[in-house]
Amino acid sequence: MSGKVELRTDEGAAPVGAYSQGLVVGDFVYTSGMGPLDPATGEVVGADVAEQTHQTMRNLGAILAAHGLGFDDVVKSTVHLQHLKRDFAAYNEVYKSYFTEPYPVRTTVGSNLMDILVEIDFVAYKGR
Repeated sequence: MSGKVELRTDEGAAPVGAYSQGLVVGDFVYTSGMGPLDPATGEVVGADVAEQTHQTMRNLGAILAAHGLGFDDVVKSTVHLQHLKRDFAAYNEVYKSYFTEPYPVRTTVGSNLMDILVEIDFVAYKGR
């Protein structure tokens, strides 16, 4: 037994490569990097970073919910922005609306993303 359990939900964007939507390992849930894809169509949702961040957070929320967790359980996030300087403020306003203080620790970097403006992954703690 490997000690990891795969999380899958049709409510979040389906993997487009060799990766899982999420894994449970011990008391932690790790999500893959999610972007602003519509789970039903696989199409990008949103023309700007705010709209794309909302869709990305909905996808991540669905993965967390598949294991009975929510945004308050997130302890770490990594965020990739296509245009870090241009889009940080708009992305940050949307991102913080999903959390209460204390916010998760976070790393935000500029990245060369394929046809999207934002990608986010989470680590959540399920031990209580």
